[in-house]
Amino acid sequence: MSLTVKSEAVAVSGPPSDADLLATATFDHDTPALREWALGAIGNAEGELRRAALLFADVRDGIRYDPYAIDLRPEAFTASATLASRRSWCVPKAILLVAGARAIGIPARIGFADVRNHLSSEKLQERMGSDLFVFHGYAALYVGGRWLKASPAFNTALCERFGVPPLEFDGHSDALLHAYDGAGRRHMEYVNDRGTWTGVPLEDMYEAFKANYARGQAAAEHARDPAFEDA
Repeated sequence: MSLTVKSEAVAVSGPPSDADLLATATFDHDTPALREWALGAIGNAEGELRRAALLFADVRDGIRYDPYAIDLRPEAFTASATLASRRSWCVPKAILLVAGARAIGIPARIGFADVRNHLSSEKLQERMGSDLFVFHGYAALYVGGRWLKASPAFNTALCERFGVPPLEFDGHSDALLHAYDGAGRRHMEYVNDRGTWTGVPLEDMYEAFKANYARGQAAAEHARDPAFEDA
């Protein structure tokens, strides 16, 4: 995989536009499987807030969070690839939520932040050489007349292991990673918000991985390392 690959993603802010509903190469909700999934997730639910909540929960629990199953090839950063994988990490899960929201008529963008996981496992810290997760992905959904942040990364079973309730998106407030676990220990700390984007800025992400992780460029390409496939 070339780390010089170019993406068309640009930072975007402000009110929603028609572009926030489009199907794109990344948010490919025009594929039959993606549309069938999105419509199935909301069923006969009525109302924008209820539909957004159901879609969020489906991505949260339907795609198991796996920080070791990271595929950084450009073609892996699509909603349809994430849906087919059934296990993934925060960025592809956010991509799927954005695409699903657009499929049901909710304007959506992808956002990124750097977060520090104070409870990350020794195994994961050894692999990464850090407890800082750069380019953590979240979805920005336009519901109730405003943008709200929603992180569908951690599935319910994983949250139970760490003693925290699973995040719920109610359409009234942000659904961000828990600052503390059930025992009151520091859990997730948001260090830096990188804003919302029209897609995934791959070259910026790769450079951030190279700069922040112990394996440098190898960390940015660790999907090729069999050691990262053991969940």
